[in-house]
Amino acid sequence: MAPARITGVNHVTLVVADLPRSVRFYCDVLGCELRAQWAHGAYLNAGDLWLCLEHGDPDARTDHTHLAFSCPPDGFSALAQRIASNARQWKDNRSEGESVYFLDPDGHKLELHLGDLASRLAHYRNAPPDGFCET
Repeated sequence: MAPARITGVNHVTLVVADLPRSVRFYCDVLGCELRAQWAHGAYLNAGDLWLCLEHGDPDARTDHTHLAFSCPPDGFSALAQRIASNARQWKDNRSEGESVYFLDPDGHKLELHLGDLASRLAHYRNAPPDGFCET
């Protein structure tokens, strides 16, 4: 059997200083589709890409800006173990779905995530954060 591997980009999270300004920019200027918004974040579709905007201080040392990858569900555990043996963790998983947050050799923040925008939105329908509104 082939070793577990990533299958593509799952989502991109960008930390933004002014959430309403960034939502307007990504929707009105770039043509993204707003899928949901809450007090501290928003989910958008950028074509086939799930884009998360998270309100915070966009400082590369402390923010949660990262690139997330997908993998087949049956390969998640093996790949997560391989990552844990070869990369440093930068964040604990506190979101819906299984995730491993890790750094590449140059310190870029990465994530391996099981789930997609549909599963995340379903989770938030059942346990909405403050101000959650699905569009």
